[in-house]
Amino acid sequence: MAQPNDRLYTKTHEWVKVAGGEASVGITQYAQEQLGDVVFVELPAAGKKVDKGAALGNIESVKAVSEVFSPVAGEVTTANGELEAHPELINRDPYGGGWLVRLSVAPGASDGLMDAAAYEAFLAEEGAH
Repeated sequence: MAQPNDRLYTKTHEWVKVAGGEASVGITQYAQEQLGDVVFVELPAAGKKVDKGAALGNIESVKAVSEVFSPVAGEVTTANGELEAHPELINRDPYGGGWLVRLSVAPGASDGLMDAAAYEAFLAEEGAH
């Protein structure tokens, strides 16, 4: 699957889509495939400050519990409440309805992250595709 070009990616398989001072964060198609069926999601509350690369929450699947790392520094404005009742949204729509949190971010917060082409190349190098 081609990665959406409207967001940036990390080597730990998170994505971020920045619009103005807000960033939406989720996990990639590859990450959700590796996890398998997602059964529970633990996300931070609004107001929590997170550093770039710091643990943002946990995703529990039938295979394992995995930490999600924040691709940018910022403050949580919203956690996706739909995931509490429907964690499988991450499997069905990781780039849409399966988003995890929204953060308020400073300009330049996403500097240094990979674009879609670079992420695809990274997956190929890792033998993931």
